Amino acid sequence: MKTRPSLAPEAQLTGSVAGLDEAGCGPWAGPLVAAAVILPEILPSYMSGINDSKKLTRATREILFDSITSDSSIIWSVGIVSVDELDTLLLRKALPLAFERAVTGLSAAPDCLLIDGIRNPRLPYATALLKHGDQLSLSIATASILAKVTRDRIMNVLHDAFPAYGWNQNAGYGTKQHQRALADFGVTRHHRKSYAPIKAFLSAI
Repeated sequence: MKTRPSLAPEAQLTGSVAGLDEAGCGPWAGPLVAAAVILPEILPSYMSGINDSKKLTRATREILFDSITSDSSIIWSVGIVSVDELDTLLLRKALPLAFERAVTGLSAAPDCLLIDGIRNPRLPYATALLKHGDQLSLSIATASILAKVTRDRIMNVLHDAFPAYGWNQNAGYGTKQHQRALADFGVTRHHRKSYAPIKAFLSAI
């Protein structure tokens, strides 16, 4: 039987817990986005549909995003690191900055952070890391939806200006369409020039 995210990981921690996740570490273009979420004690009914964002359809993510962000009982925030910042800081420092911006944007400070993955951003909060947290923790799974949809919407806007790269479908990942567009039209200001594939395109010019 397949399991869904629950509040069991949060229950092992003390005080209010903010679940954190990110979207956009791997793409060749676009910003890095992180989200932080503090869930209420009494969960709204739509939370039964929450799951790891990668396991949900785009349409379902959009519906859940709108429900989450319009729900006054949920404390949430999104942190964004631009392409220029990412190229300057590199991912090792850019990811903690995205998490920091997400946490400091919360309207109430958490007592503890529960973060998906194994990279500790070393923020000034008690922190627990949870591998596959987006599959296990309800607050992390909720954050994964917020981060993913926020980034997808940004990439949709960028797609309108640069349609050849297919960012509305590939979200900036290095698909064949994306690679063909790079070969035909070159590197844009939204590409991550610190990433090896983009470096290779630039060096070949």
